[in-house]
Amino acid sequence: MTETPLRAYEALHEHAERELEAAGDGDIGRLIALRRRWQELVSELPAQPPAAASALLAGAQLVHERTRVELMRLREALMADITTTERARRTAAGYAGQLRRRPRLDRCA
Repeated sequence: MTETPLRAYEALHEHAERELEAAGDGDIGRLIALRRRWQELVSELPAQPPAAASALLAGAQLVHERTRVELMRLREALMADITTTERARRTAAGYAGQLRRRPRLDRCA
């Protein structure tokens, strides 16, 4: 099977969609692995893309923008979780400070 001249650009676009899916799932490990493949795909492209590839490249750019937005949402969710956890820790520490200390030794025995 002969590859079309646009196959490399189609692969790039498909890869961008896989990255978007991983970002939407919050799968950072998969995103890191996909990044390596992205770099390989880009390195295989010619310096000057054919005019016919412009739609695929524009599509990949739009998908990358959506991925960036998903990553921003993921970051905000993680920051909110960290804030909630820190607040809960401080609250628990505050209550712990209010507890009356009980002797460890039972003096009634």
